[in-house]
Amino acid sequence: MYPGYVIVVPLDRIGIGMSENYTDTDTRIIRVSLKARAFSTLRDFLRFHNLVQKITSKMPALKLFGRKWLAATDDLVYPGLFEIFIRITWFVLMTIACIKYYDVTWRCRIGGELVRVFLAGELILLGVVTILLFAIVTHSSKGAIADTHPRRLVEPLLTVKILLIFPEITWNILGTFWIFTQKVSCSDDNYTIPVVEGLVLFDWVLVGLSVLGLALVFDPLGSMGLKDKTVPDSEEHYRVSNIWMRRFKFFWWMRRDESAHETFQHVAGLLSALFRGTDLVPTDVMAGCILLRVRQKRETLEMRRLHIFNRPVYTTDTREIFDRAPSWMSLEWAQHYMQLSIASYAWLFVMYQHVCTGCFRLIRGMTCCACFRRKHNVIIDDNCCFCNLAGVKYLSQLSEDDILYASFRNHLCEIPFCVIADHKTESIVIVIRGSLSLRDLITDIAAASDAFEADGLPPNSMAHRGMIIGAKFLLKQLDESQILTKAFTLYPQYSLTLTGHSLGAGLSVLLGLLIRPIYPKLRVYAFATPAGLLSREAARVTEEFVFTVGLGDDLVMRLSVDSIENFRTTLMITLQACRLPKYRVVLNGLGYALFGVPHRDLERMWRNGNTMGSSPGQLPLLADPPTRDIETTILERDVALRRYSSVRLYTAGRILHISRCNSKLQQKKSDEDGGENCRYEMRWAQAEDFMELSVMPRMLLDHLPENVERALTALLRQKEEIPTDIDVV
Repeated sequence: MYPGYVIVVPLDRIGIGMSENYTDTDTRIIRVSLKARAFSTLRDFLRFHNLVQKITSKMPALKLFGRKWLAATDDLVYPGLFEIFIRITWFVLMTIACIKYYDVTWRCRIGGELVRVFLAGELILLGVVTILLFAIVTHSSKGAIADTHPRRLVEPLLTVKILLIFPEITWNILGTFWIFTQKVSCSDDNYTIPVVEGLVLFDWVLVGLSVLGLALVFDPLGSMGLKDKTVPDSEEHYRVSNIWMRRFKFFWWMRRDESAHETFQHVAGLLSALFRGTDLVPTDVMAGCILLRVRQKRETLEMRRLHIFNRPVYTTDTREIFDRAPSWMSLEWAQHYMQLSIASYAWLFVMYQHVCTGCFRLIRGMTCCACFRRKHNVIIDDNCCFCNLAGVKYLSQLSEDDILYASFRNHLCEIPFCVIADHKTESIVIVIRGSLSLRDLITDIAAASDAFEADGLPPNSMAHRGMIIGAKFLLKQLDESQILTKAFTLYPQYSLTLTGHSLGAGLSVLLGLLIRPIYPKLRVYAFATPAGLLSREAARVTEEFVFTVGLGDDLVMRLSVDSIENFRTTLMITLQACRLPKYRVVLNGLGYALFGVPHRDLERMWRNGNTMGSSPGQLPLLADPPTRDIETTILERDVALRRYSSVRLYTAGRILHISRCNSKLQQKKSDEDGGENCRYEMRWAQAEDFMELSVMPRMLLDHLPENVERALTALLRQKEEIPTDIDVV
């Protein structure tokens, strides 16, 4: 595998009853220390070794007409079954039409031959296509995801199916002439004519959908891997990067954004480094996520059986948690600033929460023709009725006079924010909005590490590139408006606080580091802070003034370039290990979403028991890569070794992690009341706890700001109750 790495494989499942260390040297010779009687174990381990090596090979993408497409040979089962149902329905209807109408065609005044040719040809085409679809579906359902040999006939069959579009178009033109022109003169039939009209219209729609489907799965680089196998790594990387750049330029409204070209280049390079050479198609990723969920559950149960799984200790005792924390780190203040962070999402969040009544809730805070009237406070880039300002006022329950400054300008790396006079906490609060637009998403994806300098940080500190640019934009706006100087002139005794959710949390931390020399007593309340924010030593500095709150299985708190690269490698290993066809995996995934993962599926989905024998964090492919030149690392052909970021980045601040109580009784009560009375527990976590990207049912829901706020409110409610013992599983 790779020099200097160690695989720790729990061998209890395969007959050893202990764990062994397997070390691979530079000569790629596996040195295994096992008992003589354990030859079968060595064989199984060598199988595992070969499996890991296979991830450098490409996944089985569909190849048609001399190019690769963004689909796989096992993606045709469900679309094929749907089309078979439609085709059989039309075949039956047309058969009845032929029986009723064929004799009538001999008495047609004009065009009887055309009608007979159309009816006979349409029946033949429907029959041939239906039989062909049965063959495609049958072969597409064979074999495991990574095993393409049983599906070797899918590509020629699909080629024939696509080529049959041309005779279908020809026959559809004949039907159009018959039904919608005066070229044919036959007697009307109350059954046949409506059926043929429906069939002709349906065929035109089907042809359009076929062309659209081909366009959706078209891969601009699909011909490169088939025709030019000697393309150097660097040239392939730059070609893929240029494709991503052209895709971004379709978003024409972003071209005028400051630093847009540089940001697009970094994002294009990252996406190229992540997915170049993998041949993963979207359905592979979907199936892989389902398999990873099953794998992670199996590994957890296995580690519990081996008594090597140590769940972090959580507690519901607020006094125990905050006994040694600074007074400003409290649930009350966290819940208060979480509400302000939600307010930064403005009118869109109001409409999201109140779909039917949102407009009526906003009307009271809107100002008609506000662009023609002088305002007391400074509002930047809001619309004429100040809808964003109305949303902030409604969600925060603040008066307009307390909103000292608000910028709703949203460009690349330029995020909306508000400056608020918060009389409850006697502080001037800078509230930065989280991700809400495509521009924000591009800012999030520009996640490579870059040098970040600020007073108090250790030398060579690194941070998230997109957020560095965003924090400097915010600092520039604050300096130009002099709003903080004016705010502290009005309220000299107030302190400075920064807060935000998600992207806003990351920007709050970086902005806090930039302005902390001027405001040494500032505090930052960060909610669901992204994982890839700061290098480790810089993140430790932020523990003095940053209070980070995370909930459950929040995806974003585990999302970084490093964790995505590890996830990519684990995903490919898991796809190689699966023994079920993809259609079964997808069908099982629907059942898992509704009813959970049954225990019988934990074992039967894999080729052999050893495949899942080690946890992802222990695989050499997921450890820190060797120190190499960054350009060489990006251009590495071996997908498992390829790394885009030169430094691993971590989340910031002192982290309070909130989790739901896993007591079955509590879960039942929570389900009965819709989650309103769900109980929570908490612990102080380390940044290293959020380095692995896991597939969990609530990984998206736990990131939503309203769920974080609901958890904090529930903890405050629990604090007022008499403490009770809760059995935590």
